[in-house]
Amino acid sequence: MASVKDVARAAGVSVGTVSNVLNRPDGVSPPLRERVEKAIAELGFVRNESARQLRAGSSRTIAVVVLDVANPFFADVVAGADAAAEEHDDLVIVCSSAGSAEREARHLRRLEQQRVLGVLLSPVLDGTSAAQAEVRRRGTPVVLLDRGTPDPDQSSVAVDDVRGGALAGEHLLGLGHRRLGFVGGPLGLRQVGERLQGLRSVSDGAEVLVVESAGMSVRAGSQAAAQVLGLPPGERPTALFCANDLLAIGVLNECLRRGVRVPDDVALVGYDDISFAATTTVPLTSVRQPRELLGRTAVRLLLEQVAAGRSGGRPAGPGEEVLYSPELVVRSSTASRRSSGVAG
Repeated sequence: MASVKDVARAAGVSVGTVSNVLNRPDGVSPPLRERVEKAIAELGFVRNESARQLRAGSSRTIAVVVLDVANPFFADVVAGADAAAEEHDDLVIVCSSAGSAEREARHLRRLEQQRVLGVLLSPVLDGTSAAQAEVRRRGTPVVLLDRGTPDPDQSSVAVDDVRGGALAGEHLLGLGHRRLGFVGGPLGLRQVGERLQGLRSVSDGAEVLVVESAGMSVRAGSQAAAQVLGLPPGERPTALFCANDLLAIGVLNECLRRGVRVPDDVALVGYDDISFAATTTVPLTSVRQPRELLGRTAVRLLLEQVAAGRSGGRPAGPGEEVLYSPELVVRSSTASRRSSGVAG
């Protein structure tokens, strides 16, 4: 691979002139710049960005560490982050913790070694992990993604999941359902717990059956549905609220496989409003999160922290917590009181 020295030799200029063309082209006269650019094209020169960043002590790379790269919710969040980073000529790389705190810690250490500009983190556990605290202490900004925090020095962006659970519950109760079911897991995951909390906050005496799923996947939803549908008809919930849309799609698939009608026999509400929600066999009522906006906002918070550090502020800058409100999108998986045939 051609080096800077090779380009300088071919263009008949100094290495410093080549460096100026690469980094400060406006400071080089047009004739010299054209000679260098011609040599770069002829030699197929590609600059070593890693070496440049190492010398400069800074990076143009933003890392995003998510719980599950297979979840379309996180794909949309990353798309928003990528669009915002592109506007600032930054690069986004994505890692998955796969729900493992140990794997999350390894990613954080490796990303710090790569001198990333900062990390957008959807954490596995509540509270500040030791690995997260260490990378922040040493000057790498971390913005929590899809998770709030009581730490005034920690920036975060999330959606009010308690309100989201309440929206789902209010909708189902308004349709006349008095036996509700909640599907989600693990229950120790804050988003899951807060969505259940919101549902319970508006239950107003209605029964709430909690089915802890093995995860937040389509398969886990199918397994949870089999458990619910195995109950005697008089004990079975007439409506199910799932902690995300993948679970709801799994529940819907299992209902259809067993000949259980949605929404006539069981009404169904998901969460996230991913793109698949509107295109399932029975379009899915879902609590919508502003997914791309979450990613965009996280990048903004991160770059503000970086700017604060460069201007002489604290290494990670001041913290800011952003909390968005969800909205309910009603589709065919729930029905009006008149057509649902609900028994109280």
